[in-house]
Amino acid sequence: MSRHASGLMAWLIQRASAVYLALFMGYLLIHFIFDAPATHAALVAWIKQPLIASGLLLWIPLLLAHAWVGIRDVLLDYVHPLGLRLSLLMLFGFIFIASGLWLFKAIITAGVTA
Repeated sequence: MSRHASGLMAWLIQRASAVYLALFMGYLLIHFIFDAPATHAALVAWIKQPLIASGLLLWIPLLLAHAWVGIRDVLLDYVHPLGLRLSLLMLFGFIFIASGLWLFKAIITAGVTA
């Protein structure tokens, strides 16, 4: 794959994920302003709804992909020593993977145990 195609793919990932993230976060903001769950049980019941759970499960990888492309581009542009750049990329990669797994577990556990 050429460098141009790689840049185009990163651009498309950023734009497509940004649209979904903005729409879903807008929905969450409106929902929690006007109809916030009063208890933890109500929050879990809300998360267990299939559309909400699906939306959250789609939101996680899109958020992580959006963050990855952004941080990767910043590191590639501004961190010039190769060893430091690779170390930071690995650190952020680990943080994003661990965060994603933790979020998936939290959402799936909320739907299974409550």
